[in-house]
Amino acid sequence: MKKIITTLLLSTLLISCEERHFLNDVNYRQKVHELYTQRQEEASGREEALFSVFNNKKLTLEEREALEFLYAYMPLCDLAEYDGDFFLQQVQVAFKTRKTFSWGNAIPENLFRHFVLVYRVNNEYLDTSRVAFFEELKDRVKHLSMAEAALEVNHWCHEKVTYRGTDARTSAPLALVKTAWGRCGEESTFTVAALRAVGIPARQCYTPRWVHTDDNHAWVEVWINGKWHYMGACEPEPELDVAWFTGPAKRAMMVHTKVFGHYTGLEEKNLETPLYSIINLTSNYTHTRKVNVLVLDTENQPVEGARVQFKVYNYAELYPISSNVTNKRGETSIISGMGDLVVWADKDGVYGYQKSEPTDSLTVVRLDRMGGDVYSEDYIINVPPAQSVTEVSPEKIAANVVRLTREDSIRNAYMTTFATHATAYKLAEETNLDRVDVWKYLQLSQGNWEEISEFLRTAKQNPYLFPFLASLRAKDLRDTPAAFLRNHLEDSTIITHVASNLIAPYILSPRIGNELITPWRGYFDVDSALTAKQIIDYIQENIWINDADNYYNCMITPRGAYELGIADKRSRNILFVAMCRDNNIPARIETATAKPQYYAAGQWIDVFFDPAEGAQANLPQARLTLTNNVFGNIVKPGYESHFTLAVFKNGDFQTLNYEGNALLAKFPAHLALDEGYYRLMVGSRANDGAVFVHTEYFELNPDNAPHTIRITLPKVTSRLFVKGIVDMNSIVVLNGGKKTTLKDLSHDKGLMLCFVDPSKEPSKHILQDLPAVQTALEEWGGGVLLMIPSDKQSDTFDASVFNGLPAQTAWASDADRALLKATTSALQMEFGDNFPLTVYLTRTGGIIYSYEGYRIGTGEDILKTIRQEQESYKGK
Repeated sequence: MKKIITTLLLSTLLISCEERHFLNDVNYRQKVHELYTQRQEEASGREEALFSVFNNKKLTLEEREALEFLYAYMPLCDLAEYDGDFFLQQVQVAFKTRKTFSWGNAIPENLFRHFVLVYRVNNEYLDTSRVAFFEELKDRVKHLSMAEAALEVNHWCHEKVTYRGTDARTSAPLALVKTAWGRCGEESTFTVAALRAVGIPARQCYTPRWVHTDDNHAWVEVWINGKWHYMGACEPEPELDVAWFTGPAKRAMMVHTKVFGHYTGLEEKNLETPLYSIINLTSNYTHTRKVNVLVLDTENQPVEGARVQFKVYNYAELYPISSNVTNKRGETSIISGMGDLVVWADKDGVYGYQKSEPTDSLTVVRLDRMGGDVYSEDYIINVPPAQSVTEVSPEKIAANVVRLTREDSIRNAYMTTFATHATAYKLAEETNLDRVDVWKYLQLSQGNWEEISEFLRTAKQNPYLFPFLASLRAKDLRDTPAAFLRNHLEDSTIITHVASNLIAPYILSPRIGNELITPWRGYFDVDSALTAKQIIDYIQENIWINDADNYYNCMITPRGAYELGIADKRSRNILFVAMCRDNNIPARIETATAKPQYYAAGQWIDVFFDPAEGAQANLPQARLTLTNNVFGNIVKPGYESHFTLAVFKNGDFQTLNYEGNALLAKFPAHLALDEGYYRLMVGSRANDGAVFVHTEYFELNPDNAPHTIRITLPKVTSRLFVKGIVDMNSIVVLNGGKKTTLKDLSHDKGLMLCFVDPSKEPSKHILQDLPAVQTALEEWGGGVLLMIPSDKQSDTFDASVFNGLPAQTAWASDADRALLKATTSALQMEFGDNFPLTVYLTRTGGIIYSYEGYRIGTGEDILKTIRQEQESYKGK
């Protein structure tokens, strides 16, 4: 009997072990399985690639349930691009972290599920970084506490990657390592991937737009022993919850993160859908308010189902930081920061808007506009005030700087392995290609230079080689394998029916939108060459449109969309262009309007897949001329810096993308636009971040004379006053050893003095801002002095990499922060490490402008201050 009982117990234990669940809540598990089954039906076009992994007899119950969770909630781009073995590998390495690290089994199931297991961070393209990072990091962190490990991972990330601005496509983590730099969205994606690789719950946090300055920012939160903490990605600090953006985040109107899957956490939700949630983290960083909104019709009755967007001013447009739908009582709300919002509501093409201020208990919006009214308006958008920030001790900062310097040297040593002039010239001689062109593309390719070198060797005889490379973006050169490029050029035939200037950019080029470049040429299984009309018909018949499920906005590649048979609208448009190009039909996504187009009979033809959009096809063109108020504007207005144009569609104004467009490079600017209802928005930002806004609403009609608008930057109502005085006889030792004084550097006109930490993103921004005002500052003729405190000086720093600075710019080291201390003492302010600190000194040392920390457009602020100072002298 004892033997039988023992056998039964062992059998029970074995069954128990075999039946261990990953999803322990029965209802949650059932919900996941039902959704997984639906996705299996949706993705039947890739049945074998995606679902054959479930036939693996070695698959454990935990692995099966984890895979079902991922498949149930993954965005369309992942169903389209990757296979089951890839996702199983992600699951297996995630589970391995629970056994490898001391904190592994202490992480609650829901946090592990959403913030460790999930392989995707944002809209990056995926790779095997989890495997590589786990192997490289495990021995480095497994003996540490969870908090120490998180900080150490960030130091490792800094060894690999530093900040530099780049385009909107998010590189995969391993591609970023190869390049060694990226923008904040890429750095934070990379850092979250590294943290999850060692089993630490992590998420990417975004302020979708700042309000006290233009731009946005992304960073990282990590869960440590029951609490979420923040840190700057690839910007390690001595402690958690310390970062250069601590101050700016206290002025944020919104901080949020996107959570993969059905999330049951306690955070406020801005949005909850069947596949994901957007959770509101603003109250983790600053004071907040509840913005209550009531939407009424023209008869003061509540409107159910109205779309409500909560907008902030940024880059000369009203950008939605959150969106919601009203209930039966016409109500909705969000939690936001303590600044002004523009609440925009619309339903069935009727809209209304109202500014919401922090003191408002209720914001009432009436749907009383339908478009067509011609009017203008002026208003001020106020922003949350700056708040004080607690700094870490100078001793910890100094010790951290030593580590950062060593990490810079590790990264810089890797970057010395990139191609050199000698490498390029040798390759040029080998291939008989122009060495200037060869060096140009090898230099742009950074760590991917060996792939580009291989491509140059194999394509050296192709007459379209360099026009083809010119059609690519710099990031394409940094992360595209040679084999992918060869797919698009190696077998190119002679094309005679198209103008030569259209062949490389609109037929041969694989660059279409913001998708990853992949080999798709020759892949589409069609019997013969297709016309553009036949391609349109094919896509309408075979590609099912689903915008909601591609929620990370990661574009599906042409091959992925074709294979899956499902795409969001933007990915469908990319597929159309690819299929046209594969049939030697010039095609593109038009930049300003994002319309797909093909070229025929000497003109670009708009393509409309939706019947509603088709009604708008071939609208007559109207003329708009924009002129500059030369005598009234301090600087030449720039698109997105100072003004934007937007067209009215579906109850809202959609900004036209003319950033960097040659049509607006000079005034007068002449534009041909579809007839319709438009808005011009112009803004000027005050020193405290508030924005003075002027808008003009107008119609464009081709039957009327060209419409002309003079762009006048709104006057910012602020008075100059002396905040403190700095001794202009203060001695400065310039880089190179020359001694001079602030007075000499000012040339008896004034001095822009900026204290920078060139290793940090905010200081890099100001150094990137100054080239935009280079000419104006040179014409002014005063001084520009950039000072690096001696405790921030690094042997690896090279001032020559910052191009386009005004000719009078001087660099110097501030020994023991002597001049910085004198300046902050004059301002009667406490200053820790919130660089940069920028001041403008009059010829007598009066400080009439100062700004501490992160800001876009500082150079323009200085110009405004100079102009005001000059005008004040004239009045005396």
